[in-house]
Amino acid sequence: MKLRQAAIAAAIGFASLLLLLAIWVFAFILPNLPSIDALTDYRPKIPLRVYTADNVLIGEYGEERRDFVPIAQVPDSLKNAIIAIEDNNFYEHGGVDFLGIVRAGLANLVRSKSQGASTITMQVARTFLLTRKKTYSRKLQEVLLAMRIERNLSKDQILELYMNQIYLGQRAYGFGSAARIYYGKPIGQLTIAESAMLAGLPKAPASANPVVNPKRATERQQYILKRMHELGFITQAEYDQARAEEPSVHKDGGQYRTHAEYAAESVRRFMYAQYGDDIYTSGFTVYTTLVKADQDAAYAAVRRGVLDYDRRHGYRGPEGHVELPADAEDRQDAIEDALVKHPDSDDLKAAVVLEASPKRVQAVLLSGETVEVAGEGLRFAASGLAAKAAEAKKIKPGSIVRVVKLKDKWSLVQLPEVAAAFVALNGSDGSIRAMVGGFDFALNQFDHVTQAWRQPGSTIKPFIYSAALEKGFSPSTLINDAQLSDDGGLQQDGKIWNPGNDNGQYDGPITMRNGLKRSKNLVSIRILRKITPPYAIDHLAHFGFDPARQPSNLTLTLGTGSVTPLQMAGAYAVFANGGFKLPPYLIQKVVDGQGKVVLEADHPQAGDEVARAISPRNAFVTDSMMRDVVRSGTGYLAGQRLGRGDLAGKTGTTNDSMDGWFAGYGRDIVGVAWMGYDKPRSLGGREFGSTLALPIWTDYMRVALRGKQEFSPVVPTGLVRVDDDWMYTEYVDGDAVKSLDIDEEKSFWERFFTPSDQPVPVPGEPVPGSPEEQERKRLEELYRG
Repeated sequence: MKLRQAAIAAAIGFASLLLLLAIWVFAFILPNLPSIDALTDYRPKIPLRVYTADNVLIGEYGEERRDFVPIAQVPDSLKNAIIAIEDNNFYEHGGVDFLGIVRAGLANLVRSKSQGASTITMQVARTFLLTRKKTYSRKLQEVLLAMRIERNLSKDQILELYMNQIYLGQRAYGFGSAARIYYGKPIGQLTIAESAMLAGLPKAPASANPVVNPKRATERQQYILKRMHELGFITQAEYDQARAEEPSVHKDGGQYRTHAEYAAESVRRFMYAQYGDDIYTSGFTVYTTLVKADQDAAYAAVRRGVLDYDRRHGYRGPEGHVELPADAEDRQDAIEDALVKHPDSDDLKAAVVLEASPKRVQAVLLSGETVEVAGEGLRFAASGLAAKAAEAKKIKPGSIVRVVKLKDKWSLVQLPEVAAAFVALNGSDGSIRAMVGGFDFALNQFDHVTQAWRQPGSTIKPFIYSAALEKGFSPSTLINDAQLSDDGGLQQDGKIWNPGNDNGQYDGPITMRNGLKRSKNLVSIRILRKITPPYAIDHLAHFGFDPARQPSNLTLTLGTGSVTPLQMAGAYAVFANGGFKLPPYLIQKVVDGQGKVVLEADHPQAGDEVARAISPRNAFVTDSMMRDVVRSGTGYLAGQRLGRGDLAGKTGTTNDSMDGWFAGYGRDIVGVAWMGYDKPRSLGGREFGSTLALPIWTDYMRVALRGKQEFSPVVPTGLVRVDDDWMYTEYVDGDAVKSLDIDEEKSFWERFFTPSDQPVPVPGEPVPGSPEEQERKRLEELYRG
C-alpha cells in the first residue's frame, strides 16, 4: 500500500513537474523564441576582398573572413568528416538526438569533464540565434529551435548554414574560408586528410587549430579519420593514405601572399566613398591592375633601397629599454609586453637583449626563441657595443633591438626613419602594375605614392625641354652653361638670384641634349627664361601636373613645385607611349556579392587621339634625350646595371638633398622611385637621386623587363636631321633657336681667355707670369674640372 501511495505521489509529482515545465515553456520560452528568419533568408557577412590582376588576394576588410559555398560544391569527404565528429545521426534525427542526450548524461555522471550532446541543427540554432551562455533555459531554447528549424529547412540546407557560419580560427568563418586560409586552395580541392583537419576545428577553433597548436590539431584529425573509417565513410586504403599524408598547412595562417597593403587600402577608401559601411559585409570583390611578380619586385626593391641607405648612415641606437626582473616568469611577461609594442617588420624582428658584449649579443624574440649574434652580424651596430658608447646608443641587457636572419646567421639591424615610395604602370593604358607607398604599412599608413606632395627636383626638366621644342629649340641648340652673373645677373622676387650647377662646374656653350644629360641647372634656367614660366606651366598641364602647385618663376625648372610619385609616373608615361595622357588607374573591376559586375575600367589607350597630350615628334625627341641620360648621363648606372639600350629617364635631387628621385621607363613599363623624410630634412651631402632612388628603380626593372626585347621607336613625320641631331622640319629654314645667351662674334674660349683690346695670343707662347696667364690657368681649371 505504501509503495503504491509512494508511486502515485511520485507520478503526481512528476506529472505536476511536467505540467509546470509545459506551462513555463508555453508561457515564457516559446513566446520569446527568436525568429528563424535569419536562417530561411540567410545573408552571410562577406568582407570586401581585393585581388591582383592575376587573382592573388591582397586585402580583406570586414570582421569576418568568409567564403560562402553552396552545399552542392562541398566535397563528400568534408561533409562526411563533419558528420563523423559532430553528429553521425544527422540525417536520421529530427533536430534533437535524444539517445545522444541520454548517453552524454550518463557519461557526465562518471566523468569530471562534461560531454556535449548538441546536434548540428542545435549548433546552428545556437550560432545564429542564441548566446553561448550555459544555462538550462538556453539549452531548452536550443532544443525547441532545432525542432522548428527541422520543420522549415531540409537537412542539406541546415548543413549548408552550419558549414558557412561556424567559426574556425584565424578569423575564418565557414569551411570555404578555412580551406583558403589554412591550405590556400578552394574547398573542392581538399584531400580527405585536409577535410578531417578542418572538421576538427569547431571544437576549439582558437587554441587547437593547426597554426597555433599543430600537435593537438593533428591528434584530433587522426581521431576523425578513425571515426570516418568506423562509420564506413572511407575505405581502409583511403584511411591508411590519409593517416600517412604530410600536413601542408600554411603556417602564416592565411597571410597575404604579396605585400600590397597601400594599394589595398587605396581601394578600400575608394569603395567606402562609394558604398559606405556595406563594403564590410556585402561581399564586394575588387580586382586591381597589380601584377603579383611586379608587386613583389617593387616591395623588395623599396625595402632593399631603404635599408642600404640606412646602413650607410650608421647605427642610431636601440628602440627602447625594458627592465628585466630577476624572477623568470616576471621577466618573460616584461619581455612579451615590451615586444608587443614593437611589432616585427616583415623579416626585421624585434628582440630584447639578454646579454651584450663587443663579441656577442644574445636576445629573445616574441616567439620565445633565443638568438645569438656574433662576428659580421655585429658590425653595423658595433658603435653601440663599444665600452664608451653614449648611453642613448648603448646596447645592453634590456635593450630593444632589431635582428634579421641572413643565410642562417643573425645580424643586428634597425628600423629605418627615412621614407620611400615606388610606383610602376603600363604606359600603354595607365594601369598600375606595382605600388609601394612606404617601407612598412603597419608602421606608417601614409601612402607616399598618392598622398606625398614633394618637390620633384630635376625630374621636372624633361618637361621644360619638351616645352622648348615647341618654341624652336632642338637638341643641338647651343646654350651657355655659365653663371647668370656672367651676363648681368638676374632679379628673382626682387633680389639678385645667382643659382649654380650642383657640382659647381660650368662648361660654357653646350648642346641642349648635353644639358639634360648632365642635368645642368643653368642650361635649364636659360631655356625657361627664354620660353617663360607661364608657357612652361601651361605645357606641364598637358602631362597631368597641377598648375596651381608650380611656381610661376625660374625656380620651376629646378623642381621647386609639388608633385606626387603617381602624378610623376603618369607624366613620364606620356613620353613612353608616344604622347598620350592616360590617367593612372588601379581598379580594373568591381563585383558585388551576387557576382554582378558593378564597375569596370574603361580607359583610353595609347593611340586614342582623344588622349593626345603632345605631338609624336615631341615625345620622340624628348625620349631620345632621356635615353642619353641613361646611356652616359646622370642616370648611367641604370643602363649599366640593366644592360639595355631602350631605357630612358631622369634623376632628381632637390635643394640640400631633401628628396631623391628617379623617373623613367623601359619599353612601356614606367617606374618612379622616391626617397625622403616625412618631415623634410637633408638626406646627406653625398646623397643624390642616383644613389637613393635609382637603385630601387633598377632592382624593379630588372624583374619587370626580364625576357622582353628592346624597343626602338619609329621616327615620326615632321623631323629631320640637322647638325647630327633632330629638328622640327619647319625650323630648318625658319625661326630655330640655334643658340642661347652666346656671343656670336667670339668663341667661348676667346671671350674668357683673351683681353678684348689685344689680339689672340699664339697658343703655346703665353707671357710667363703675366696676369693674363694666371687668369687663363685659373679659368681653365674651373671650366675643365
